[in-house]
Amino acid sequence: MSPFLRKIIVKASLATVLSIAASLGLAVTIVPLLGGVVDGNAWLMCVLCPLLIAWPVSAWQFSQAERLRETRNEIARLHRELERAHGELSAAHAALVEKARHDGMTGMLNRESFLAAVRQAMAGEGRGTLLLIDADHFKRINDRFGHPAGDDALRAVAQAIAGAIRPEDLCGRLGGEEFAVYLDRLAVAEAGPIAGRILDVVRRLRIETASGSSIALTVSIGAAGHAGGVTLNELVAEADEKLYKAKMLGRNRAILTLDGIEAA
Repeated sequence: MSPFLRKIIVKASLATVLSIAASLGLAVTIVPLLGGVVDGNAWLMCVLCPLLIAWPVSAWQFSQAERLRETRNEIARLHRELERAHGELSAAHAALVEKARHDGMTGMLNRESFLAAVRQAMAGEGRGTLLLIDADHFKRINDRFGHPAGDDALRAVAQAIAGAIRPEDLCGRLGGEEFAVYLDRLAVAEAGPIAGRILDVVRRLRIETASGSSIALTVSIGAAGHAGGVTLNELVAEADEKLYKAKMLGRNRAILTLDGIEAA
């Protein structure tokens, strides 16, 4: 016998017993008051009527109530499962969105996400400085030591850049061996120490290859600052011009202004 059926039988039986007791109680109190006599047939009817009516009716009512209770519990369980699944789905979606914003190799913001974040930062009334950073002679690393060594070099440069800037600054990989940093609320004249720190940290890097060779790395940096009134495209173009000048002057340096101020 299932627990459900056992519970219904017990409840219906208890209700039937109470009905019989109530019927007998009414018979012995009301019938004499009406001048009647409770004889054998009356006693039998007081027992049979509740037994034949109360038990099936009670069993049906209790079974419906029990099924309703189980249905409500199942709905509550499904609701909890739905909430849990919704939470997991939201977390997975957030993780995918966050993953889509970052470069798969270096973990930095990818080009689109970085430029969007810089554009948002420039929308205020503050100032800031954009650094375009290019790994020097990177093609030689790939050609001589292979792409795995080149990938290790890119990851090392990205980690060095991220460790040299402030927590509030933005950093991203624009593509290939080109990186960028946006120094929020920092004028270009104040960007020299950070640019110099990036140069110094990268200079100290050594990449060990599978053949046992050690690769030294350097970067070139072009900077452009703004205090409002310029577009992101204009800022990128100015920084790119200074980056080109740093390359022409021998690489491994940062050009902050077009008149030759540099952090070497």
